[in-house]
Amino acid sequence: MSKPIRLPQAEEQVVLEELQIELVSAEDLPRFQSLLRRHHYLGGIKPVGERLYYAARWRGQWLALLVFCAAARHLRHREKWVGWSEEQRRKRLTLVTNNARFLILPHWSLPNLATRVMGLCLQRLAPDWRARYGHPVWLAESFVDTQLFRGTAYKAGGWTELGPTRGYGRCGQDYYVKHDRPKALFVKELKPKARRGLCAEHLPEHMARAVESKVPPRPHQRVGELRSLRAHFARVPDFRGRVESYPLSSVLAMVACAHLCGAPRGHRDLKAFARRFTQAQRRALGVRPDQNGYYPSPSKATFGRVLGAVDPLRVEGALLDWQSQVRGPAPPGEMLAADGKELRHAQGAQVVTLTHPQSQYDRGSQLVEAKSNEIPAVRELLGRTDVAGALIGIDALHTQQETARQVVQEAGADYLLTVKANQKELRQTLAQRLPQPEQLFPPSGTLAAQLGAYGAASQSGPQ
Repeated sequence: MSKPIRLPQAEEQVVLEELQIELVSAEDLPRFQSLLRRHHYLGGIKPVGERLYYAARWRGQWLALLVFCAAARHLRHREKWVGWSEEQRRKRLTLVTNNARFLILPHWSLPNLATRVMGLCLQRLAPDWRARYGHPVWLAESFVDTQLFRGTAYKAGGWTELGPTRGYGRCGQDYYVKHDRPKALFVKELKPKARRGLCAEHLPEHMARAVESKVPPRPHQRVGELRSLRAHFARVPDFRGRVESYPLSSVLAMVACAHLCGAPRGHRDLKAFARRFTQAQRRALGVRPDQNGYYPSPSKATFGRVLGAVDPLRVEGALLDWQSQVRGPAPPGEMLAADGKELRHAQGAQVVTLTHPQSQYDRGSQLVEAKSNEIPAVRELLGRTDVAGALIGIDALHTQQETARQVVQEAGADYLLTVKANQKELRQTLAQRLPQPEQLFPPSGTLAAQLGAYGAASQSGPQ
C-alpha cells in the first residue's frame, strides 16, 4: 500500500479550495468499482434503483468516491423522525437517497477533507438527480458502522443521528438479510423544511406528477373491508359452469379495489394490480388456495372473461348496495347531475353517470350504445333510477321535450336544462316569460348560464 501523502498546511488548504466534484462517467465506472473493492470495508456495490456515482478530483487525481442510490424501504427511526404515513412513505421514498458508499482514498490524509467532499457533493446532488431522473431528492441518509467509525464527517457536516438500525442489509430489490451488526443512521435535509414537505398532506402539483404518479397503486383495504365488499358481489350470479381458483365475487371485488385505489383498469393493469394483494387480502377476497396453500392472483385472461360476460346491472346493484352500507342513504336535497364521459382504456366507449356533484354520491351509470349518443342512455338511466323529488341538471344536448316530460311525469323530479343559441325559439320564449335575472355572470356568459343561476326548473316540458 502506498504511503499517505503529506502536504504542507498551506497546500492542504489549496487542495480543499481547488477540490472539484464530478459525476463518474460510464467509461470510468470499472475503475471506480475496482477502487471500492480494494479500499472500502464493504467492497464494491451494485446499487438498487436510481443512483449517482461521484468522484472528488484535484488536479486530475481522485481523492474520494461516493455512491448515492435508492433509500432503505423501512427504517423505524427515519419514519418516526419524518412523521409520514405508510402510504406517504411508499409514494415519496424516491425523494430520499442513501449515501451507500463514501471512501477517502487511503493515500490521501488531509484534515477536513471528508467534510469538504461531502459538503460539495450535497450542493449539487439534488440538481444532478433532477437532471438524471426528472425529480430532485430532499433527504439523504447514511449508515455508519460504529464498531469501525464514529461518523465524524457526518456530524461535522450537520447530519442528524437518529439511532441504530435493526441489523438487516438489502441484498436485492426487495430482499433483506440479517447481519447482526446494527449501524448508526444519519440523515441530512437537502432543502429547507424538507422533513415538513415529506409528511405534508399534498406535494406541490409538479412534484406529485414527477414522483407520486409513478408509484403503482396498491390495495390498501383492510381484511374486514375486503370481506364486506366481496359479500356484496356474492349476490351477482356466476355465469361460469365451473369455478376453480377465482369466484366471480373475488374478481369483481378486485376490480372495485382497483377503482377505489385509482389504478388503471385495463386487463393487463388489473393483473398487475391483483398481484399486489397480500396473501391475507386474497384469502379475505375468497381466492381459493392451491395444493401448497398459496393464494394465487388472476391472470389477464381471467379478468377479460369475467368483465366481458358479467351482467353489468347486477354489478351496479351490488356496488350501490355497498355504497349505501358504507356511506348511508343518498343525501336528501342535493341536486343530481347527469353527465357523459369517455372511458379511458376502453377504445372510445362512453358512459353516462348520475351523481350528486357535491357529495360525489353515485346513483348509477349507463353505457352509451355504439353509433348512438347520450340522449337514449340518459333516458334509460332515469327510467330505472329512483329520483323522485330531486332536481336534475343536464347539459344542452338533452334540452328536449321528451327528456323533460320523462323527468317530470315519469320520474317525478324537476329539471334544470341548459338552453343555447341554436334553440332560438325556446330562448325567445324564456326571455318573454321569465323575468330578467340579476347579472350574476360576466356579460360574455350565455343566457343558459344566467338561467342556470335563476333556476329554470319547471313542471312542464320546454315550450
